[in-house]
Amino acid sequence: MDPMTLIPDSPLATAATALVRDTTSELVYHHSRRVYLFGALQGRARGLAFDPELLYVGAMFHDLGLGEAHRDSGRRFEVDGAEEAARFLRSHGVDEDAVRRVWTAIALHTTPGVPEFMEPEVALVTAGVEYDVLGIGYEDPAAVAPEDRAAIVALHPRPDFKRRILQAFTEGIAPRPATTFGNVKADVLRHFVPGFRPGDFVETIRGSAWPE
Repeated sequence: MDPMTLIPDSPLATAATALVRDTTSELVYHHSRRVYLFGALQGRARGLAFDPELLYVGAMFHDLGLGEAHRDSGRRFEVDGAEEAARFLRSHGVDEDAVRRVWTAIALHTTPGVPEFMEPEVALVTAGVEYDVLGIGYEDPAAVAPEDRAAIVALHPRPDFKRRILQAFTEGIAPRPATTFGNVKADVLRHFVPGFRPGDFVETIRGSAWPE
C-alpha cells in the first residue's frame, strides 16, 4: 500500500497540511500524519463510514494546542487544538455539524473509553493516537497490517519517538499544570516535572465549600 493514496487530495486537506507544517515541529507533523493514516486504516477495517477530510483535519490539528502560542491559555491543550481546528474549518466554509465533529474528536482524544462510541471521525482520531502513542492495536494485523505500518513509518519516521513525544507533552502542558486534573497528562508531569503534585478528586470533594 502507498500511504499517500489515503491522504485526501483536496484544497482543504492541502491547506491543513501547510498550516500544520508551518506552525508545529517535524515531530508533531509526522506524528499527526501517522495518526490519520492509522486511524483511516482502522476505520476501513471496521467498516466505518467516515469523512476522510474531517478525519484528516482532526488528526492534523489534534496536538496543535501543545505549541508555544497556547501555553498561557489556561485551558487544556486539547481544547486549544480543537478551537484552532474550528477556526480553520469555518474559514473554509465548512458546515457547523462538521466543525462540531472535528472539535469533539480533538477535545476528547486523550479521554479513553468515550470516543469509540461516538461518530467515526471522533472514534478514529483517538484510535490513531492510541495506536501511534500507546501501541494499542499494534499486534492486531486485522486493524493495521504490518506491511502497511512499515510503509507509513517509512513515509513518516518516528526516530526516538517515545522520548521526544513525552518531551513535547511536558513542554506543552507544564506551564498549565492545573489542566491535567482528572486526565492522563497528569502522569506526564508526575514523571518529568519535579515537585508536581496532581490534583486529587477525593480531596477536592472533601475540601469543597459544602458543609456536608
